[in-house]
Amino acid sequence: LSVAEMKELRDKSEKFAFQAEVNRMMKLIINSLYRNKEIFLRELISNASDALDKIRFLSLTDKSALGEIPDLSIKIKADKENHVLHVTDTGIGMTRKDLVANLGTIAKSGTSEFLAKLQEADPDRSMSELIGQFGVGFYSAFLVADRVVVTSKKAGAQQY
Repeated sequence: LSVAEMKELRDKSEKFAFQAEVNRMMKLIINSLYRNKEIFLRELISNASDALDKIRFLSLTDKSALGEIPDLSIKIKADKENHVLHVTDTGIGMTRKDLVANLGTIAKSGTSEFLAKLQEADPDRSMSELIGQFGVGFYSAFLVADRVVVTSKKAGAQQY
């Protein structure tokens, strides 16, 4: 996306604040789990890969699921001038309802299980063993960004 397209998306987009429990969880993640900020990129690529797996699996029973997508892919583009990193995939996508439910609440993301495991974790055990197990990878983007823009389109639905 160009700078102008990003500005247009920001201007037209809905904005949501995290629920209070997500804010508490964010502090735990930043201070406990992600000691290396670079881990955010692995987490975002992992999420994109999961989205590709989901659309691939769905396409086994529904040939129309892939729609006009010729290739499943993950693309990473760095815009150094504007300090923006784009991670784009051609995976399953999310509807508006999916975005609200999965990105801003603990109940849907596996985060409550993560918090329980974090609290019972052995202090001598590496916290990195918990990475990738609870659906909290999206939040790692906030280690390196003040703002995260998510644009998604599920097949047959409007883009958000």
